[in-house]
Amino acid sequence: MPERIQKLIAEYGLMSRRAAEKIIADGRVSVNGRIAYLGEKADLATDIVLVDGKPLNGDREKKYILLNKPRGYVTTMRDEKGRKNVSMLIADAGTRIYPVGRLDLNSEGLLIMTNDGDFANRLMHPSNNILKTYSVTVTGDDIPASVEILRGPVEIDGTSVKAKAVELSNISGTEAMLHITIGEGKNREVRKMCAFAGLKVLGLKRIKEGSLELGDLKSGQWRYLTTEEIDSFRMDDA
Repeated sequence: MPERIQKLIAEYGLMSRRAAEKIIADGRVSVNGRIAYLGEKADLATDIVLVDGKPLNGDREKKYILLNKPRGYVTTMRDEKGRKNVSMLIADAGTRIYPVGRLDLNSEGLLIMTNDGDFANRLMHPSNNILKTYSVTVTGDDIPASVEILRGPVEIDGTSVKAKAVELSNISGTEAMLHITIGEGKNREVRKMCAFAGLKVLGLKRIKEGSLELGDLKSGQWRYLTTEEIDSFRMDDA
């Protein structure tokens, strides 16, 4: 059955539908030997679709994985600097999958990976406001005062942001464990919020995204999401 080309590309996990629309507009997709146009449909049973000269084919089974990313790994499928990346941790997943969002090199914890481009786009789109909770080990001169600063609006990169929740779960002298929940999530947002409040981050782990929790999954290990877990994100988007 013919489908829009951007949908086919997203279903094969190459990228989100929005990104597919851009490469079609850039002339990087062809159908039966001619440059495709935005909105064109194709049937992979009868048409040859090339993306950057490579055929769109392979297993269309959608896969959804939860990885407990360790520190020291970059959230990319390859790295020009030769650093360890998350693709090395899911090599036995049996198909190409991609990370949804990012965790920086020195952060760890819950990372969703999938080959479902539309699903990934829903999770990342700011309008869906999927909450993310981080366990953050910090040090500072006055932890209680810094926590109060974190609970109010703080300014990072010239923009005012506010955490959905900040909980002080443990404190010992000048060190403490915080649970910080944010919505959209900008680049290194939690670290920048802590710096604004006078705190130095010693460790940062994402432990929850939407209704999905990291649980007792060991560092560097992964598991498939259950049908109920996948559906919970779709309900959050409804």
